Amino acid sequence: MDSDEHKRVLDPERDTAALKALTHPLRIQLLGLLRQDGPATASELAARTGESSASTSYHLRVLAKYAFIAEAEHRDGRERRWRALHTLTSWSNESMEATEAGRAFVGLARRRQIEHLERSLARYEADLAAGRLGQEWVEPSGITDLMPRLTAASLTELFDTVTGKLEELTARDADDPRAQHVVFVAAGLPLAAHEHAAHEHSTHEHSTHEHADRDLEGRDAEDRAGTGRDAEDLNP
Repeated sequence: MDSDEHKRVLDPERDTAALKALTHPLRIQLLGLLRQDGPATASELAARTGESSASTSYHLRVLAKYAFIAEAEHRDGRERRWRALHTLTSWSNESMEATEAGRAFVGLARRRQIEHLERSLARYEADLAAGRLGQEWVEPSGITDLMPRLTAASLTELFDTVTGKLEELTARDADDPRAQHVVFVAAGLPLAAHEHAAHEHSTHEHSTHEHADRDLEGRDAEDRAGTGRDAEDLNP
């Protein structure tokens, strides 16, 4: 297991048990809640997830066993509090693709990201309608769906550029009281051309897209600092 204070890098051969632990959807949700909202008790997390305290307590202990979370400072001695040890879980797509367990984990993680996007969209619309978000958020918010033709090297460069800029802006806004948590989910998924599509493309270029206001709205890709091509913040 490689890690620093911000990320946990999973290796499919060394971290087989940890990968298996994260395949449970409630554990992913609990880890995301701790990362997003800070330390909490099993009872507090049970109230947020609709699960029993016994269930959340058990799954928190599993997450602790594999070093995703640890005990936090307690407000009193009656119930333990838990905190996330990292803000990001990342991995190498190439390494994960080499094992069945790795492939299964990446597929599950990506589908959880799609579910997170759906829930985030519903929450964004509700927050805006209820006045919990100011009108200044209307214009910059959105989801972009584009289909550019890129080489593998260009797709890597695109993600590196987006990640670098995101890190720069996050650092700049860290202490700004106007800042809010922003769900940012991007996908770069190459699609092999169908035979007839390949023939059509030899005579003319074709691409379609839907664009809503802005730019890439998130990322299912890797942590840039020497891991693979995927990263997951595992938010709820």
